[in-house]
Amino acid sequence: MEQQALKENAGRAAAEALVKSGMKLGLGTGSTAIHVIRRVGELMAEGSLSGILAFPTSFQSSIACEKWGIPVYALNAKEIGGSLDLTIDGADEIDPENRLIKGGGGALLIEKLAAYASAAYAIVADESKLVENLGTAFPVPIEVIPEARITAAAALEKLGAAVFLREAVRKAGPVITEHGNLLLDIRFPFPVDSAALETELNGIPGVVENGFFTRIRPVVYIAHTDGIIEVRK
Repeated sequence: MEQQALKENAGRAAAEALVKSGMKLGLGTGSTAIHVIRRVGELMAEGSLSGILAFPTSFQSSIACEKWGIPVYALNAKEIGGSLDLTIDGADEIDPENRLIKGGGGALLIEKLAAYASAAYAIVADESKLVENLGTAFPVPIEVIPEARITAAAALEKLGAAVFLREAVRKAGPVITEHGNLLLDIRFPFPVDSAALETELNGIPGVVENGFFTRIRPVVYIAHTDGIIEVRK
């Protein structure tokens, strides 16, 4: 099966199994999470779901919710009250303990806010996202304020990481996040303690958030090329 079909299978399976009427639902960002949003919208249109209060994690997911008729609320809205029943999102890497790297789409700050505000957390992915160690192949994104670009990069290099400023593709210059910050992508030449680094990286002055997600272990829906959806808890 093609990768896009795998992503769709995982997203639809998670939406159908986990989303219930009346939920306060965090909806993630990226090419796999978009299939979750679409399926939730379809189920609402069919009448199988109702009363969904959605918190989208990016402009991309907010626009998708609008397209598929899913009501959108801020996390601070009184209807949401700062907590979610469930968040479903994608991931860039997943290790054997269901720890994650996220933020390839640049939305890690709000994705982490949603994940850690949720009673339940689910990840949808294709099998290519499974790794033994986080951060040695796919880079870990670090969101920094613009003034900390050089100082934060120097501190990250002292930890042994190779550091790259993320450049935009269809715009001259660096990627600017939805909160006006920059992204430093870092890669380690050796296995690292992702749980310890999640805390340590945020102690660097000017770092807003990092792409290690280790403090909440999700249920993971993994689409395999043979058509099987593995549910890994």
